[in-house]
Amino acid sequence: MLRSDPMIRRSDMIRCVLCQDAPCDSACEKLKPAELLRSVWFANEQGAVSKLPEENPCLICRARCQQACVRPGEVPIRDVINRLYYQVCPETETPVPADEDRLRCEFCGIPLENPFLLSSSVVASTYDMCARAFEAGWAGACFKTVCSLDIREASPRFSAIEGDNGGIIGFKNIEQLSDHSVAENMAIFRELKKNYPTKFILASIMGQNEAEWGELARLCEENGADAVELNFSCPNMMEDGLGSDIGQVPELVERFTAAAKRACGIPVLAKLTPNVAEMSPAAEAALRGGADGIAAINTIKSVVGVDMHTYVSSPAVRGRSAVGGYSGNAVRPIALRFIAELAKNPALKGMHLSAMGGVETWQDALEFLLLGGNSIQVTTAVMQYGYRIIDDLKEGLNLYLAEKGFNSVRDVIGLGLDSLSGTTDVLERDTVLFPQFIRDRCIGCGRCVISCSDGGHQAIRLDDKRHPVLNGAKCVGCHLCILVCPQQAITHVSKRIERK
Repeated sequence: MLRSDPMIRRSDMIRCVLCQDAPCDSACEKLKPAELLRSVWFANEQGAVSKLPEENPCLICRARCQQACVRPGEVPIRDVINRLYYQVCPETETPVPADEDRLRCEFCGIPLENPFLLSSSVVASTYDMCARAFEAGWAGACFKTVCSLDIREASPRFSAIEGDNGGIIGFKNIEQLSDHSVAENMAIFRELKKNYPTKFILASIMGQNEAEWGELARLCEENGADAVELNFSCPNMMEDGLGSDIGQVPELVERFTAAAKRACGIPVLAKLTPNVAEMSPAAEAALRGGADGIAAINTIKSVVGVDMHTYVSSPAVRGRSAVGGYSGNAVRPIALRFIAELAKNPALKGMHLSAMGGVETWQDALEFLLLGGNSIQVTTAVMQYGYRIIDDLKEGLNLYLAEKGFNSVRDVIGLGLDSLSGTTDVLERDTVLFPQFIRDRCIGCGRCVISCSDGGHQAIRLDDKRHPVLNGAKCVGCHLCILVCPQQAITHVSKRIERK
């Protein structure tokens, strides 16, 4: 099965809300429908297949799972499970045995059991939260940024751009750093390392001057941190000269990196801001300061939603708002661009790239690995769906690696870089790749005609049976029709033709 074209999609179960202690599980004695649906949601349909019993219990049941659903009759649970049996199973040649060793990698020479870490944020801000994440299977956590500032957060401090089903596409926050004291955070590090010695603790820090950057780095090392991440990129600081103000000035990045590096003997990473035209100048400055790696990206400065009645953007605090940081799946293309830029920079060769920005599924994580990321950090998806997503992140990536014949996750790092150029002048422009219609999927809606007519080259019409017909003389092969088709009923031909 082509993993880029899954047979079951989120859209097939879009009304599912991915419940905690899902009632559909309690209603079924033969399998766990909620676990299967969650795997489908996170693009791990083959992982779902591996959990199915040999005989399909849905053939003789009365759909009690759908009756027990918190949205009765709205989630086609039985249909999804049947499709796993009769569409996905036949495409899965032989079961691939799980091999945790396949996911083992390293972080600046320190072993990781898998490449997945929590990123520095609210999801990694207490001992209990990190402990539950470690128990769930995360390899480590970048703890919420330690500082000596008096942190007092605004309320509310989150807002979002929502999709048609109410899910979050993009997420805005105006949150700042850890509100624990330095001493409290050091106690948490000690306890985590004592109880989870094999888990990776990445300590995010932010100082106000060279001495404080160094002191915080030293304290983190002494209290059990495996590495230090320097927060040069938070867009939400109340005071000037901190956070992303540093990341935009290479000289400051170099100076504060050197201060932290002098003070500790563990790896040091600079976390850089995407609120720049290019990230390489700051990354090269971090390297000159002695950094062992780069973490990227932090959130993107943004404004989300302006209320049509109050004229205030969101989140609103007593009638006021502020520019904040944007994250979530919507920022992934931007994050991938920066990771590729860093990975292709020969001056940064050998530096560890800890990549983040919109990772929800194992496929998202794979994209970062293919473009040079060495480890993956996640926040917004955890805020939406919980630590439990690690199951499908690990399983989906593991099955993919086995299917492709890779013995280690390290074998895929950077494989997509050679095909990617920073400019479009290298692209061949003398041939056309035509679209091709899949008649048995087409419902005759005409969306392809509308988009081609009003946003393309007027190359598609519907015949008297509402079947799309292509005019090859007009088609330029832009593939807009493929993107807008709600049925995934348009693909492309296998052979290019010469442009006339």
